[in-house]
Amino acid sequence: MKRIGALVAALVLSAATAHAHRASDAFLTVAIDGSQLRGHWEIALRDLAAVVDIDPDRNGEITWGELRGARSEIAAGVARALAIRADGRACSLRATDLQVSDRVDGRFAWIGLSGACPSPPGELSLHYRLLFDLDPTHRGILVLTSGAVAQSAVFAPERALVRLRVGERSPWRQFRDYLAEGVHHIWIGADHILFLLCLLLPCVLAGPAHARGRTRLPPVLLDVLAVVTAFTVAHSITLALAATGVVRLPTAWTESVIALSVVFAALCNLRRVVPRVRARVAFGFGLVHGFGFASVLGELGLPSGSRLLSLAAFNAGVEVGQLAIVALVFPLAYALRDSAFYRRAVVGGGSLAIAGVASWWVVERSGLRAFF
Repeated sequence: MKRIGALVAALVLSAATAHAHRASDAFLTVAIDGSQLRGHWEIALRDLAAVVDIDPDRNGEITWGELRGARSEIAAGVARALAIRADGRACSLRATDLQVSDRVDGRFAWIGLSGACPSPPGELSLHYRLLFDLDPTHRGILVLTSGAVAQSAVFAPERALVRLRVGERSPWRQFRDYLAEGVHHIWIGADHILFLLCLLLPCVLAGPAHARGRTRLPPVLLDVLAVVTAFTVAHSITLALAATGVVRLPTAWTESVIALSVVFAALCNLRRVVPRVRARVAFGFGLVHGFGFASVLGELGLPSGSRLLSLAAFNAGVEVGQLAIVALVFPLAYALRDSAFYRRAVVGGGSLAIAGVASWWVVERSGLRAFF
């Protein structure tokens, strides 16, 4: 009976220490010119510190001097974490340069790469091992270019080995990878999940004070459908607009408003708003959540020549992940709708806890933390 309460509690507790969209991503670019390889690898300093000792004084602040002093260890780490083969034969690869770059998600080490294969490859195999044994949420974003043809792939623990035909695009693999990343990023986006949960949990309750469970299933399903559809349509619109560069908003502003949307949705439950208002809230704030998804997709990149395919796949993955949340939560909520535990602890107490966590997100993302 308390399973859904445990689920909500686990999500809230994990969200309390999570930074939405602070995913562990690294960006690998490789260009092929005959048998020669060149490129670069961008790895977040916080991730690099997990595999190479670049903070010897343990003060949590990595300086350029510390990074430069670990140059040889970083080069050795690159050799361990990435292996490239051309038609089954090993290619050489070495780190040639080290710089620091600033990205939306923080400071990154920019590592220049150079190498050679025994002969011009027909098929290139890349085996990526960075951080997978420490962080299963880590992703490696690959862009491989050969002449005018650019290909992309996403490394994950279950996709650590990628094989690509040089100069040949693979739409199916690209669709599969971006679909999987859409699912992955909504599931690690605690703010999106909690926003959706806040809107779904009271759908099974009736009365001005949510004092009882609703007696008929069809109206409940219609309310759930209205909320999910409104959220889907809204974030799909802004995801497409932002990913294609039609509309751009500051990331800090977007993330702050997303956190505020979670607070607002939680307070709606405490105020017992009617179902049609929840659907409007889902649509209105869903427009802002779309910009949040777009920032993630912007880090993944939209490969030239297949931008619409990758965008559609990522958006479809978000929807699959969203529907999985609904399929998990709704049956439990409907089964427990008549219990005082569900009304008071799950909807009431859970919404209060979510509002508290999201309020702290607003403080962090808006820069107000400096005043506390």
